[in-house]
Amino acid sequence: MLGRSLFLKLATGAERVMDRALRDRDAAPVLDGYRGFATPDRLILRGRVLSASRRTAPLPDQGRWANLRQMLSLFLTDEVADVAVEARGVTTRSDGEGYVWLEVPREGEGPGWHDVEVGIVGDDGPAVPFPVMVPERQARIGIISDIDDTMMKTGAYSLARNLWTTFTGSALTRKVFPDAVVLMDHLHAHGLNPVYYVSSSPWNLHYFLDKVFARAGLVAGPMFLRDFGVGTAQGGANAHGDHKGDAILQILAANPDLPFILMGDTGQHDAEIYHGICERAGGQVRAVILREATRNGPGDAARHAIAAMRIMGVTVHTGRDFTGAADALDHAGVDVQR
Repeated sequence: MLGRSLFLKLATGAERVMDRALRDRDAAPVLDGYRGFATPDRLILRGRVLSASRRTAPLPDQGRWANLRQMLSLFLTDEVADVAVEARGVTTRSDGEGYVWLEVPREGEGPGWHDVEVGIVGDDGPAVPFPVMVPERQARIGIISDIDDTMMKTGAYSLARNLWTTFTGSALTRKVFPDAVVLMDHLHAHGLNPVYYVSSSPWNLHYFLDKVFARAGLVAGPMFLRDFGVGTAQGGANAHGDHKGDAILQILAANPDLPFILMGDTGQHDAEIYHGICERAGGQVRAVILREATRNGPGDAARHAIAAMRIMGVTVHTGRDFTGAADALDHAGVDVQR
């Protein structure tokens, strides 16, 4: 973990320098909305206040250096702190890294995706639509999935491979596993069951990941990503596990009457994290599906966690791909269809 920790510290220092160099003191701040989610009585709107929005579209024939420049631009964000933001009469202020979290009352929104207009207080410009998902009342099950090496080939279990894949790829070259698209379509059941994504990737990649998923035909869902800004460069397995665990518990709490399937891989401690969730979630987790990310299969810690979850009565399916996962769920009586 020393390499990851050192990288994050260097990146944090570089961020401070770039923030000072890029900041335009006269620029009006802009809002960048992320996919939000719902609780039984509230809509949770999430986004960020930036000095400018940096979004580029890759060309089909561009090379790795062009990809690198575009990916770096996503990290050269100049966040704006302490900006008042409002939606439906509820006001909050952006935090030190520019993040915004707004909880507004539901106003009769039915199931599906809705846009809620969010504006900067005192700004005469148009409001920005923040998307938010409301689950179906008849949903049979919820799905929470990891992204790296679960939905999308990354090599996140190797820092060097992860960085190379992340920074030299584009929305046109990054590969979503075809079997992940097929399985998620089955679990989503044509919009019946809500899907959420939890990852240790930084929030700077939200727009990029959204485009990769859309291009691959992967079900859209609220993402719970991680802040790698100044003061958050601790890194390591504990920070990774704490972030994922906290995000999953937050999703479960937002859907207290809905059982869930957790999807992940065996390369980044997902089995151990999911075991911890099963211990704390009071039976809300019905099944766990794990992709074996390396040729050697699960390590000792993952195998122990898998065995412990099975003893608890949780259905656990593992394999080099997701072939057979739907059949395993059906055999175990985990009903995902109407």
